[in-house]
Amino acid sequence: MAATETYPEDLKYHREHDWARVEGDEAVLGITWFAQDALGELVHFEPPQSGTTIARDEPYGEIESVKAVSDVIAPLSGEIIEVNQKVVDAPETVNEDPYGEGWLVRIRLADASEPDSLLDVGAYKHVLAEQ
Repeated sequence: MAATETYPEDLKYHREHDWARVEGDEAVLGITWFAQDALGELVHFEPPQSGTTIARDEPYGEIESVKAVSDVIAPLSGEIIEVNQKVVDAPETVNEDPYGEGWLVRIRLADASEPDSLLDVGAYKHVLAEQ
């Protein structure tokens, strides 16, 4: 069952429809409700390897749906310290719970000030209104 449209206030957002939950010097990353809804039913997640360094605004993995294959864009730079194996095994988890069980990766932040450049929920909703 697909999740209801929501954009949690405690997250930071990237214009490419990715989110970050910053926790000290780490962050959990995923795609927004808008992204999973636009893609449709997800059938495959091609994650990066643990230990890989990802760069803000650059692709770090691919998500495949019944409609298309899309790059997942990094909202922040850092080192991958965990991949959500549940999403690798059952990609539809993202459709069901994009901000909870459907997170994609956990990173160790390369730059503690980088999250300040992301959008808050109000600014992200403004981006959505322009779509």
